[in-house]
Parts: sequence; C-alpha cells; structure tokens
Amino acid sequence: MIHTTKELEEIQKNFIEMEVKSFAREVVEFIDESPSSYHVVKNCSDILDENGFERIMPREKWELKKGGKYFLKKSSSTIIAITIGENFDVRKGFKIFGAHTDSPCFRIKPNPEMVTENMVRLNTEVYGGPILSTWFDRPLSIAGRVIVKGENPFFPKTVKIKIDEPLLTIPNLAIHQNREVNNGVKIDKQNDVLPLISLINHNFEKEGYLERIILEKTGIKKEDIIDFDLYLYATEKGCLLGANEEFISSSKIDNLASVYTGLIGLVEAKENKDRINIFVAFDNEEIGSATKQGADSNYLLNTLERIALSLGLDRSEFLQMLESSYILSADAAHAAHPAHLGKTDPTNRGRINEGVSIKISAKQKYTSDGYSIAVIRQLIEGTDIRIQPFVNESNELGGSTIGPLSSTHLDIDGVDLGVPMFAMHSVRELCGIFDVFYLKELAKEFFSKG
Repeated sequence: MIHTTKELEEIQKNFIEMEVKSFAREVVEFIDESPSSYHVVKNCSDILDENGFERIMPREKWELKKGGKYFLKKSSSTIIAITIGENFDVRKGFKIFGAHTDSPCFRIKPNPEMVTENMVRLNTEVYGGPILSTWFDRPLSIAGRVIVKGENPFFPKTVKIKIDEPLLTIPNLAIHQNREVNNGVKIDKQNDVLPLISLINHNFEKEGYLERIILEKTGIKKEDIIDFDLYLYATEKGCLLGANEEFISSSKIDNLASVYTGLIGLVEAKENKDRINIFVAFDNEEIGSATKQGADSNYLLNTLERIALSLGLDRSEFLQMLESSYILSADAAHAAHPAHLGKTDPTNRGRINEGVSIKISAKQKYTSDGYSIAVIRQLIEGTDIRIQPFVNESNELGGSTIGPLSSTHLDIDGVDLGVPMFAMHSVRELCGIFDVFYLKELAKEFFSKG
C-alpha cells in the first residue's frame, strides 16, 4: 500500500504518541510501586540489577574496572549508579544526573496510638510541605521500613513494608460544623490531620496496636523489631487523564518522575566509551537536604573521589575531573495555572507538554546560568526534545532543590530543570506525558554525548 506524505506523517505521529503513552504508563507504575523513599531505592536497584549493574558496598574496598557498571545505596533511601567507559577520559569529567526520592507526606511518630471517644487515631508529624487539605477523605495506608535485629548492633537490618490496602483516612469536619471551610480555614498539624485507623472493640488493647498490624501484615517476629520509619501514603493508583490521555495524574510526581526518567535515560544511553556517568537520587530534599543521605552533604563528593581512587587516579587528577564535570539537577517545575496566571512570570511560564522547563533565578535558587544552559541547547540539537525557560514571578519565591547544593559541594557547572506540573505538593499532582518523555530523552542524550 502506498501512503501519501500526509498519511506517513500521521502514522509517524500516532507511533510517537503510542511510545510516549507507553512510557508514561511506566512512570505511573513505578510511582505506584514506590510509596516511600525506601521503595524508590529498592525499585531503582531492581532495574539496575536487571540491566547488568553490580552492587558495591560502601563499607568494603572498591575494585572498579573500566567498562564496569555499578550501584550503591545510602541509608536505603539514596542511590547512586555508575557507568565507566572502557577508555574514559579524565578531561571529560563526571556527567551527573541528580534527583530526589522523597515527597511531602506524614511520618508516624513513636507510640502513635491515640484514643478519642471510641476511635483510634495515629499520631503523625508532617514531613516536608504538603498541601494538607488534599490528604483529607482519601484512602491511606502505611509504608516504610522496620528496623530488626542484626548480628552487629551497629548495623541492624531493615525490612521494607508496604501495606497494600486502605487502612486509614483523615476525615473532614462537616460543613455544617465548619461553615467557613470554603473561605480558608487554618489546619492544625497536631490535631486535624491525624488519621483514623479503627474503632475500639471490647477486646481492644491500646499498647502496640500499630505493631500488631505490622506483625500481621508482614510476618516479622515481634521480638526482632527494634524500631521503624513509617509514613502514610495514598493508595489510589495513578492514571493517564484527559480527553486524549495527555496528562499523568498521580501522587509523588515530584520527584519520582525525575528519578525514573533519569534512571531509564542512563540505562538506555549509548554504550559509554570515554566518560564516567553518574545517576544519583538523594533523600530528604523536601526537608532541606541537610542529612548524611541528602544533597547538602559530602556523600556524592566522597563517592566520586572513591571512584577516581579505585580507578588508579590521584587526587590531582580527581580535582581535574571535577573541573570538567556537569550536573543536570532534575526536580519538578511549576506550570502556568489557567486560574492563577498572575502567579507566573509573564514571559517565562511553564506550559504543560511544551517541553522540559529550564529553571532560572537571579538569586541562584537554581544553578542554571547562560553558560550551563548553552550546554543543554547544544545537547538537544537535531533531536525532537523540547525545552522552555522558567523564571518565578518576581513576587513569588521558588522552592528549594538539589542543584545549588550539589554544585556548591562539587564546584561544578550544571542546570536545574524539571517537568512543568500543577498542584505541586498535593497528594495528587498533574503533569504532561510528553514532558516526562522529553526529560527521559534528554537524560539519554546527556549520558550519551560529551
């Protein structure tokens, strides 16, 4: 059958759209299976295992080889993946893609059971900066890790848990008892957002109620449990949304969309012959990154130096590599909201499915500058990847991200960029399927060139 040029263009367009939607569904599936930063790292490590990456242990001596592919973890919530070219060139430095594994949510406090009337609620603490009202009246559950006894008391073991059923909810107060709710009502973080988990029955035992649920759902022995790091998550699955399925609607798009696109970009990149490529996903960005596994630490710097030393380089050569290095810091970006255009810059607005936002700030809230942006523009020449500039409206302060922190510790060039989205820090966020695909393709180009 002979097709006209117009028909061929339509066939190609449909094929590309199928590829884009297929990848968007992968992103949704990854997010659904990653209700805590510990699960994010586990799912990343599974992908790396499947693609021939070897795990290396931080407490052991490294013997890295040219042509090798490796990964390592920190605190079960930060992960670094490495590919080393057969003939890597010191003058090409490290090419680093950075993201973060955590999202705003609620952390369960110790001794969490609180009895009010005949109801049991769990005592929680707000983690990061969630839009609190979006967590009300939704089916919620529990995910995180349980710390259990190990052979060495300084190195206890961890067990990831994810309870795959609606277990809790945070009920709203009826409008009849809260007449001003639609005019904006302050939410008390200690009282108003505590999730309801059960009603009291005649056999109720308050002490260890949550622990008994964990034992029942996981099969862990009670005598082995030492402590836990547990969080609430929304059990509703992500989906493609819109008349043409042009949106992704999901929790934790900030920043798991960046994590997955960067990781797959590394896996799909052309064979690495002359570079050292690094993928890193830090924890704790949403609370400032100032932790041992966060971007505002020397963890990445120390890891890069260990890589160099293991490959037989000296410190002078390592510092030489840093001078030629570059970091692409990927975090969520704001899209221009149709009901609130006054909140966005008049000429540098993020538009959904118009491309990855390059984030720029005169105060260097983002690490991008003209020089580092020029690198990205040259990387995407001759491709279908689209980018767009984003600057915050001058009366609005932007959020923090890992770019300035990482580039400060490493003293290297880089850009901050991300997928434009609505409802950032809501329990349910919205972004465009093409922008996620563009970011993955940009990561692949980044790891393949230069």
